[in-house]
Amino acid sequence: MVNDAHGSPALSAIHTETRSFPPNVRFAAHANATNFEYKKAEADRLEYWAEAAKRLSWREPFTEILDWSKAPVSRWFHDGTLNACDNAVDRHVREGRGDRVAFHFVGEPGDTQTLTYADMLREVSKAANGLISLGVGKGDRVAIYLPQIPEAVIAMLACARIGAVHSVVFGGFSAESLRQRIDDAEAKLVITADGGNRRGTHLPLKPLVDEAVSATEHHPTPAASVENVLVVRRTGQDTEWHEGRDLWWHDVVDPQSDVHEPEWVEAEHPLFILYTSGTTGKPKGLWHSTGGYLTGAAHTHRLVFDIKPETDVYWCSADVGWITGHTYIVYGPMINGTTQVLYEGTPDTPHQGRWWEIIQEYGVTVFYTAPTAIRTFMKWGESIPDQYDLTSLRLLGSVGEPINPAAWMWYRRVIGGDKCPIVDTWWQTETGSILLSPLPGVTATKPGSAQTPMPGIVMDVVDDAGRSVSNGEGGYLVIKEPWPSMLRGIWGDHHRYVSTYWNHFDGMYFAGDGAKKDIDGDIWLLGRVDDVMNVSGHRLSTAEIEHALVSHEWVAEAAVVGASDETTGQAVVAFVVVRTDGSGADASGEEVADALRKHVRKEIGSIAKPRTILVVNEVPKTRSGKIMRRLLRDVAEHRDVGDVTTLADSSVMDAIRDGLESGKGD
Repeated sequence: MVNDAHGSPALSAIHTETRSFPPNVRFAAHANATNFEYKKAEADRLEYWAEAAKRLSWREPFTEILDWSKAPVSRWFHDGTLNACDNAVDRHVREGRGDRVAFHFVGEPGDTQTLTYADMLREVSKAANGLISLGVGKGDRVAIYLPQIPEAVIAMLACARIGAVHSVVFGGFSAESLRQRIDDAEAKLVITADGGNRRGTHLPLKPLVDEAVSATEHHPTPAASVENVLVVRRTGQDTEWHEGRDLWWHDVVDPQSDVHEPEWVEAEHPLFILYTSGTTGKPKGLWHSTGGYLTGAAHTHRLVFDIKPETDVYWCSADVGWITGHTYIVYGPMINGTTQVLYEGTPDTPHQGRWWEIIQEYGVTVFYTAPTAIRTFMKWGESIPDQYDLTSLRLLGSVGEPINPAAWMWYRRVIGGDKCPIVDTWWQTETGSILLSPLPGVTATKPGSAQTPMPGIVMDVVDDAGRSVSNGEGGYLVIKEPWPSMLRGIWGDHHRYVSTYWNHFDGMYFAGDGAKKDIDGDIWLLGRVDDVMNVSGHRLSTAEIEHALVSHEWVAEAAVVGASDETTGQAVVAFVVVRTDGSGADASGEEVADALRKHVRKEIGSIAKPRTILVVNEVPKTRSGKIMRRLLRDVAEHRDVGDVTTLADSSVMDAIRDGLESGKGD
């Protein structure tokens, strides 16, 4: 169970949002999902998942759906055999869809490449043969540290093709973070590039790999498991070379045969390891198996995004280094035979309309991005997207932290032209695929709410004792039954897996997030439990206060943290970015703070009123777009700021500290 030192209710559910948008009748008439999905799942949950799994291509069909006898270790479809790459690539060529475009690649400098499914089969087969030539085989781990380029997808699929386990490390991580992940997985091979393109400059990657795998003063011995480093030439920048270890991708892969028979693996064979931050400082290597993960990825992608592979052009703006890129760029969309956009660069390079320009050029119909990106676009102003034709869009998605209602409405109106349904999705690296989301054409959507569990998913919001809360109350988000795409464990540490996820509430997976049910029973995410503040005995969600702040016309973005307070236990400290599109405040920091305190009092109540409001130019974010509230807590409590290596721009923290010292806020 989750302990509450103040003995107060689990979470105070205080903010309300009453707007609702019924499904468009024309959209609903052709939607992949209907209410019957829920009825089928309720009638026989396991058979529902078996039907979804049978949409995959199996070498040996499974006969048992789920083995939960050794809970919390699940085994889904375990007596079946298949191959992830065969499902994502070969199947489409085999069934006559080889000429369909798999990826429209757009490089940040403007270079482009179009790859059909037949092209992908050829390139992945050559890469698979290349890996085999380096001694990589079934069960070996391969670390992939690449920019957002086609070779990143090809490398992942080549590993899957030969039964190797890929561990993709986001290209923005430091050498030390990369080394931790290489060592923990005991990776035999590292695949990287000389560099990548970011904001008009060449971001070096190979030097960081050299530091990660070589002997240094900090690490007197090299990464013992690594035998080779395979390097893609992307930028052409000078690259230090270690003879006998380093090899060029084009020297190893290009000469290979383009014929390769996939390695057929058991459904529970590990497909990948993906590392997430751990509270102990040591990253957690979460690993997913093959059959169950692919079932969840493909099924949710087809239903949530209403994918019509013959006509849709789909774009997920995530990086393949994160779980969103794994599930909703590589495996889910490719299994469904989807045509996608793959973009290397940032939203503001070479100009702030770059994303909308790409949507216009390629006729993107389904777009999936993060709330932090949407709020950045709001800050830049709607005059920028207004310059582009976005009428090809028919569905919009949101992923990451909870999206505030103001950003949701802006997204719908400015980007979606008030006609596109928005699927606000909740899931985690651990869950593997989307677990909470409206179904387009079925659900009446509410701005800011992920709403209902997917068909076949059993979730609830519970109090400290694990009891289901009533409508209108807040608590902790839990999953009560196993699901196919769930993580199978923490690599090499079963005890940590059990203690992290299964010891809080008896028999339930605890997601680590707070949530509330509204009067209709729909679920609203309140953010991580560690982003909950105890203010005068009330447990308040930072997300709800941020939503209230951003609903003010002056505010483009807000981040809220709790800081120690002698009187109230904790006090609310807010960092706000004022809009620069003409609607921003022409006022001093003190006037902004006064107006926003009144606004929060009106929207939520006096208990949530910030003690301190600091106007800043930017809030600190990781390169994946997540706000680093831990660093803001350091500032709010006047501590030395912790590790900033994962920030997209570490200078943001210097500016915030300077602003606090100069009294720029109140």
